[in-house]
Amino acid sequence: MNTQYQPINCEVHDGYELACMRHAIHSVTWLDESGTTRQQPLRFLDLENKRGEEYLIAESPSGEQLRIRLDRISSKLPY
Repeated sequence: MNTQYQPINCEVHDGYELACMRHAIHSVTWLDESGTTRQQPLRFLDLENKRGEEYLIAESPSGEQLRIRLDRISSKLPY
C-alpha cells in the first residue's frame, strides 16, 4: 500500500506527542503496509519524521517495535 502522506491536524499531533512523553498505552487501530486493518494496545514511544512523513514509534505487549504512519491511524486518543 503506497499512498501519498496526508498531514494530520496539529492538535492531533500534539496528542501523539503528549502520549509519547507519558509512554502511554492506548488501543490503536491502523492500516498496515499491506492495507490490512490492525488493532491492539500499544505503548507510545516516539514520533519520527522521515521524507516529510510522520510516524508513531510504539511497542506492542509482546515487545515488538512498530513504526506506523500517522495518517494511517484511524483511532482517536483520549486527549
